[in-house]
Amino acid sequence: MPNPTVATILLLGSFALFLVLRISITFSLVASSVLTAMYLKIPLMAIVQRMVQGVNVFSLLAIPFFILAGELMGAGGISRRLIEFSNLLIGRVRGGLALVNVLASMFFGGISGSAVADVSSIGTILIPMMKDKGYDADYSVAVTVTSACQGIIIPPSHNMVIYSLAAGGVSVGRLFLGGFIPGVMLGLALMVISYIIAVKRNYPKERRYTLKEALIITKDAIYGMMTAVIIMGGVISGVFTATESAAIACIYAFIITFFVYREIPLRRMGQILLNCLKTLAMVMSLIAAASAFGWLLAFLKIPAMATEALLGITHNRIVLLLLINLLLLGLGCIMDMAPLILITTPILYPVVVKALGMSPIQFGIMLMLNLGIGLCTPPVGSALFVGCAVGKISIEEATKAMLPFYATMIVVLLIITFVPDFSLYIPNLVMPEK
Repeated sequence: MPNPTVATILLLGSFALFLVLRISITFSLVASSVLTAMYLKIPLMAIVQRMVQGVNVFSLLAIPFFILAGELMGAGGISRRLIEFSNLLIGRVRGGLALVNVLASMFFGGISGSAVADVSSIGTILIPMMKDKGYDADYSVAVTVTSACQGIIIPPSHNMVIYSLAAGGVSVGRLFLGGFIPGVMLGLALMVISYIIAVKRNYPKERRYTLKEALIITKDAIYGMMTAVIIMGGVISGVFTATESAAIACIYAFIITFFVYREIPLRRMGQILLNCLKTLAMVMSLIAAASAFGWLLAFLKIPAMATEALLGITHNRIVLLLLINLLLLGLGCIMDMAPLILITTPILYPVVVKALGMSPIQFGIMLMLNLGIGLCTPPVGSALFVGCAVGKISIEEATKAMLPFYATMIVVLLIITFVPDFSLYIPNLVMPEK
């Protein structure tokens, strides 16, 4: 008879080994699942069926639409317009371009929902601009990369859709609403630390705009920001599901990009669809692989064992939440966001939500920010890599400059962890649970 303990060690140990050998996460998940199934004498067809079932979910249709809407707006010039609009609002203070960077990321995050897309779009414009104005390259990259994490929390975010699936159907609308205050709070905190450093280094201010310029800039920016309004308005009002809202947002983004802004020709649509397909293929393959892996986790009762193990350490709620945050921050340094959501949610959800009584919405926001910080940290932070490539600096230089920003983000994380109202006030006000 197969031993469950040996199977657990085989599942988790082989997965860790494959990661150390630098095999891609998707193949690591599949290979460890297949090895464990063979040991347990589970037909391999069952693993294949679980992978198919993992992606055969209607709510996942929202993900390609979110990705496509973000690609359309990113390619169509929305990032430049949001930068100009942010500059109009707060560029006149000391170190204004750094604050513009954070605010533009806040606006763009509400459209793309992706930290890497944020760094790619906003960073390619603002990092060279900041360097030309006399800002240090490491500071410019640090501000850009850390502020991009807002895109993970500020709705809409396709990662929240993935969490909703992994958590067993948490309301996507309430998740979106729950990200508003934490996302804005993170942005304000990053603005404060950016301003403090800018004053110490005597970075320049930006020019003032005339009333005519201000009106033109505002009008152009509003067209782009309406994408997020369409998605959120449809979901909150109940007129559309998250999937339907994302699809309508794609149509709107297509019209704005090719017939209003008209910065790129219609023939670019093929390249946009190809970029979307590449991203979607990675996300969906991860979801399929993680579904089989997650099924084996449940089959071996690993979430229950994790709950018992954590509660065996201490029953103190504060200590447990701190341990879970440390675990997530550590995992975020070595793995990408989507697979971590799919792997850690089934394991930690029973501990945090059922044993400690935290709201699934609050846990979702806490999880998003933890793993968002991981996108900014070495050795595998994808947002950090993109920022360093754009800024033409080393990972070591960027990481050193980001230390005060890391500290700021962790303070915000602790506030979100221990003060439920920041995540729950708006969802309870607008979409109260029935």
